[in-house]
Amino acid sequence: MQQKTLRERLQLGIYKVIDPLVRGLIKIGLTPNAVTIIGLLLNVCVAIVFISGAERTNRGDLSYVGWAGALTLFAGLFDMLDGQVARIGKMSSTFGALFDSVLDRYSEMILFLGICYYLIAHHYFLSSLFAFIALIGSMMVSYTRARAEGLGVECKGGLMQRPERVVLISVSAIACGITYSFIGGDYKLFVPGIPFHIFETMTVFTLPIAIMAVMTNITAVGRLLDAKRALDKKDSDARAKSGLKVAAVALLLFAGIQVMPGNAYATGGSFNEVDTFPVPKTYDNLLFYLQRTPNTNTVMYELNFDKETGKLDEDNPVHVYWIRYTEEGNPKKELNFIQRKYAYGLKYKRISENHWEVRFVCTSKKVLHLQKAADGKYYMFVNANGLNTVLKRVYIKIDGGTFWSPNVLYIELKGTDVNTGKVNMERINMKD
Repeated sequence: MQQKTLRERLQLGIYKVIDPLVRGLIKIGLTPNAVTIIGLLLNVCVAIVFISGAERTNRGDLSYVGWAGALTLFAGLFDMLDGQVARIGKMSSTFGALFDSVLDRYSEMILFLGICYYLIAHHYFLSSLFAFIALIGSMMVSYTRARAEGLGVECKGGLMQRPERVVLISVSAIACGITYSFIGGDYKLFVPGIPFHIFETMTVFTLPIAIMAVMTNITAVGRLLDAKRALDKKDSDARAKSGLKVAAVALLLFAGIQVMPGNAYATGGSFNEVDTFPVPKTYDNLLFYLQRTPNTNTVMYELNFDKETGKLDEDNPVHVYWIRYTEEGNPKKELNFIQRKYAYGLKYKRISENHWEVRFVCTSKKVLHLQKAADGKYYMFVNANGLNTVLKRVYIKIDGGTFWSPNVLYIELKGTDVNTGKVNMERINMKD
């Protein structure tokens, strides 16, 4: 079992304390959205307190700061209550989650509006700049998470999330108010040799805001980097699964078709499908080829003999490549990395000296058998219509669709019945 972090343990402890209050709110009929609205209104009241302090007091009177901090802490409590009311009262909804997130952003911006107004009015210009930077960081922490989760990745970490920000602002403001009541608002600490004071009563409030300005933006950047790693992995996995557009066809081609060697049976299946695809030249080493309707380019599967020994390569007995009929001169070209690793390439398991179990890389369900026959030649065997067949051609009929999701009408396997020598074809209708 994964050990809970200190933050999670503290959160669970707070939930235990406030749960009786939550049940009371549910009994009187308050909904999660109503609790969220109350939290917003309380933050509006916090801003009013700061603005009133800016207008009614001078620079040395910090009493309003302490009261604003206490109200901020109380308003922050409602930020936790709405979620608990939704969970315990079984009133969770998708819109409720959106509503909560939007009003939380409004609450935070209104809170910082009041703080910035107070600081500017009392000529704490540098501190007001830090407060604005903290606001930017706070918004970006929330936005980065929302955007990342909208793209399908979790993005929660960091040291300055919303609960931490609310606690830091409220506690520092309360501490500033308490300090003011003991030492006054005009206290300044000077160090010999330094021409300006290094501390004053207001620093109790403004220093944590400066720290928040740094930490919120560090948290936002950290979340961005975490999201980048997760999204890069997601994109990599998506490319691996999709490969090229031909890989999507290949996945459909090889899904759920089981192939096995064995003795011959009666021929089956005959179709009148006519196509105008070129027929590759037959030669001794050719096992089979694959064609599909997006274009006439053909994937060739031929025996791969070692040039020095003249024997079939034990590790890679089949050479797979293109004949590019759409290009001038019909050149032969090797598969690229994606095609070889995720679409048309093969995997091998040696069963005996002259027998390999062969699977397409795009699916583990498709099993072929490369085997040496009595005539001393190698063939690729496939089960078509329940008959052991030497595979010669695979044809995929596509009619429209999208780049990654082609509309495959059917797949046709064509070969020679081992027992009778007759043509055997099986058409797999994808629309059935």
